Amino acid sequence: MVKQAEIEHLAENGASGNGVADAVDVAVLIRAPVLVLNLNYVPVNVCTVRRAIVLVTKGKAEQLENHLGQLHTVSRVVDAPSVIRLAYMVKRPFLPRKLSKKEVFLRDKFTCQYCGKKAHDLTLDHVIPRRQHGAHTWENVVTACNRCNLRKAGRTPAEAKMRLGKTPRAPDPNPYLILQNRVILEDWEIYIPWSIRE
Repeated sequence: MVKQAEIEHLAENGASGNGVADAVDVAVLIRAPVLVLNLNYVPVNVCTVRRAIVLVTKGKAEQLENHLGQLHTVSRVVDAPSVIRLAYMVKRPFLPRKLSKKEVFLRDKFTCQYCGKKAHDLTLDHVIPRRQHGAHTWENVVTACNRCNLRKAGRTPAEAKMRLGKTPRAPDPNPYLILQNRVILEDWEIYIPWSIRE
């Protein structure tokens, strides 16, 4: 992935005040990120400008948006793509989400599953405690505030006379994980669902 400084450098040096593309550092431009959309306009990957140009010239993709720059070949000038769309549908299996503290907090919307409060001191709690041979699975792990976790201690919710807000389960697979922790370029925003941009 191109560093943020390189993306900013590309944007600063890519166009003059009149909108005409100026010379851009080819080494930076060729490694700039390109959003790859499936035939149905769903994001499936992020590749480099170099890979995107190969896909477009082979007729496997069409160019939808351009970076502010051009690449010169022996016989022609090529606009550097920013967004491309595949000419065929790629079926990708959705991988199940990995069980982690962050993913459990996201699933439970940073809310204690016992008292229902949003707190800053959140922890993970095993519904059936580990000492009672409770598994470390999506169905047995919930978000709890420190107070509720201490109150429940090493007991089940029934033993502690506590109720869960909702039954824990594995979250649905996220088809947009490829965009997680990435810098979203301005050209990409119209192709990305609102929930990803927030």
